[in-house]
Amino acid sequence: MPESAAQTPEKPGWKRILLALGNRKTGYMALFGFAAGLPYALLLGTLYAWLSDAKVDLETMGVFSLIGLAYAFKFLWSPLLDRLNLPLMRRLGRRKQWIVTAQLLLGAILLVLSTLDPVGALGWFSLLAGIGAFASATQDVVVDAWRVDVADETATIDILSTVYQMGYRVAALIGGAFALFLAERTDWPAVYATMGAIMAGVGLLALFAPDTPQTVARIGADEAELAELRNAGEISPKVRARAMILIGLLWAWALIRVGVFMVQSLGGDPDQRPDSVSFITTQGPLVVLATVVLPAAVAAWLVHMKRTGRHVLAEAAPARDALDRIIDHGYRALILPLTDFVGRLGWAVIVVFGLVLTYRITDAIWGSFAYPFYLGELAYTKDEVAVASKFFGVGALMIGLALGGTLLTVLGRMQTLTLGAMIAALTNLLYADLAVGGARMAAVSDMTGFTWLVVHLGGEARLAKLMVAIAGENIAVGIAGAAFVAYLSSIVAKRYSAVQYALLSSLTLLVGTLGRGALGKMIETDGYYRVFLLTTAIGFFAVALCLVEWWRQARLNRAVAG
Repeated sequence: MPESAAQTPEKPGWKRILLALGNRKTGYMALFGFAAGLPYALLLGTLYAWLSDAKVDLETMGVFSLIGLAYAFKFLWSPLLDRLNLPLMRRLGRRKQWIVTAQLLLGAILLVLSTLDPVGALGWFSLLAGIGAFASATQDVVVDAWRVDVADETATIDILSTVYQMGYRVAALIGGAFALFLAERTDWPAVYATMGAIMAGVGLLALFAPDTPQTVARIGADEAELAELRNAGEISPKVRARAMILIGLLWAWALIRVGVFMVQSLGGDPDQRPDSVSFITTQGPLVVLATVVLPAAVAAWLVHMKRTGRHVLAEAAPARDALDRIIDHGYRALILPLTDFVGRLGWAVIVVFGLVLTYRITDAIWGSFAYPFYLGELAYTKDEVAVASKFFGVGALMIGLALGGTLLTVLGRMQTLTLGAMIAALTNLLYADLAVGGARMAAVSDMTGFTWLVVHLGGEARLAKLMVAIAGENIAVGIAGAAFVAYLSSIVAKRYSAVQYALLSSLTLLVGTLGRGALGKMIETDGYYRVFLLTTAIGFFAVALCLVEWWRQARLNRAVAG
């Protein structure tokens, strides 16, 4: 595929990474990775353990998890972060002004959340959590840009990316296992007050981080790219403006529709709550249509117009005023990545978008209910869940990532991607077994001697079967995750890699996030067992799309070779 980004480069060795931690940029990259992982763990993971303890019903938790849409739509406002300056904060630097603001805001939100009752003040609780998710997603976008800006020969992009992942995983332990341990010994308000103080402390440390201002060379390159849009043969500015307005209206409708549903669901009487299953079945497809399908169709139409010479400039038409430049900036930031995608992939963009939307759905859609399942349904303690899900689970995830990297080399990208989708779907059956007593998980644990090991280390025999199920799922998720990152990296164009990667990675969360409200209601009515059977079946949609994409790429490679 022309202009596709190269595969993920080989990561540097651990010794080199540890030595590089002495570098100021590398040290701050680890800190920013921690700052990115902590709010995600607290707002889209650990918070549901608090809600479970507070006896919030599962349907409400499912609706509450819609705050995760901030991560699914972060590509919409990411271009603004590259252009706008914050009052009183711009002196900090191009990226740092946003990073520090987001971190301090997150610290304040976590502190305020610690003073609220999640049952009596659910409306305010959900509003603050939603603002926190927005700030966290914004921080992610800017930290990714900061990493590219400050990379140099010493603090290379490979080292910075690896250290970022290290910081992110440490945050998962602090925001997950440590938070559960602390909650068992104190209470949830103390946990979130502590985490808020930590986040605010990170924001203060970030004041001293290095930053790279926008250079004259970069400004010149930006202006040159914008000028190209006004050359002969390019789409007419009027047509481009109409396309932008149409796509903007579609995205705005989707955001408003989901926002209204969330406010109605969380802010009113539970008896008057809108039916989440009905919303997903009737409005969910429309949201996906408005955010993905129709914008892609508009992009396809623009590509067709340019190729056929319709609605294009007969001669160069330089921008005349500020409005022209605003239209050019918006078109380049949001529309050109889509038209490039459609132009390169053609009909295959349907398969690619379908694969991206469904590949991680099995773990994305049920993840918010993990703590209610462990703590409520299975009645494990917070300490046991912390050990099994976080310490042991993160270790299993690392093994899965290593296996995924190895399989990518031995089997190939599409083979590993398909295998990852299949085992990620099938591991839902491990939890289905736990939901009906866990006899099979207990048998596996006993046969392998794992139960004996857990008991001799001070745990209960019943904990072993939970750890076996979590290990199976996390290894599968690690393999699937490694393959998916490699796949996404292979299909984005170098020229638009940042926006296209943000778009694709955001879409992976969209369907799963939209479906959680309905899933919560299904758990309430049908129980966990049937829901796990359903998520297993849903996972095979991604397997089917992987096979189609595998066939498409094999056919394309044969055509290129011939």
